Amino acid sequence: MTNVATVDTKKILVVEDDPAIRNLIQRFLSSKQPYQVKSVGDGKSAIASFKEFDPDLVILDINLPDTNGLQLCRDMQAATNVCVLMLTSSTDQAAKLKVLADGADDYMTKPFDLEELAVRVEVVLRRMRERTSLQEKPLLFAGLMIDPPRREVKLNGELVRLTALEFNLLHFLASHPGRVWTRTELIREVWGHEFVGDPRVVDVHIGQIRSHIEVDTSQPMLIHTVRGVGYKFEAAEAEVQEDSPS
Repeated sequence: MTNVATVDTKKILVVEDDPAIRNLIQRFLSSKQPYQVKSVGDGKSAIASFKEFDPDLVILDINLPDTNGLQLCRDMQAATNVCVLMLTSSTDQAAKLKVLADGADDYMTKPFDLEELAVRVEVVLRRMRERTSLQEKPLLFAGLMIDPPRREVKLNGELVRLTALEFNLLHFLASHPGRVWTRTELIREVWGHEFVGDPRVVDVHIGQIRSHIEVDTSQPMLIHTVRGVGYKFEAAEAEVQEDSPS
């Protein structure tokens, strides 16, 4: 008989070089259901475990003895679009925003409360389920193609590399062409109601997306800034594609 309890078990990989913190996180999250938790202490072990374990979420220390945590985050997301929660000792606001700009879904500053960590893990995993459940048709905007089922963006036929959050933000804006959204609204719709962080993270992600899809970022033609309000997506000849590309 199939054990139904294991069907929805989420797999979490903890990458932390401090054994005390690593073991504490693993024991605490393992006591929560439905999580299956594995932990490692360096980048080399993280890569091997990532390929073998195929986690739904990676809790990743930014400072590892043998690799850069931000680069590891980018590599993992490029492979499977996995959700990443970064751990950092830095209190510098610019450094925290860079963590989010580089693709992390969330971050926590050490030392942190384990109960808060559990809440943030739950929020990130819930957001992941919402993303992967979407089966919407590709959107076409005069050379720009956004394909939700494949989670791909192409500009003039060339694949555009975006992080998971960048894709979600672009797709959300493009799904409502002409509609102006405030930062608060975008955080609620894309990051989720439970997001705790600096609203300027929206500006960081918008800037990253523009660097990939705009010909001239100083005069954007797709994602427009509405001064004093927020952002909107607007492009000529916008249409929703009726059939998925072959």
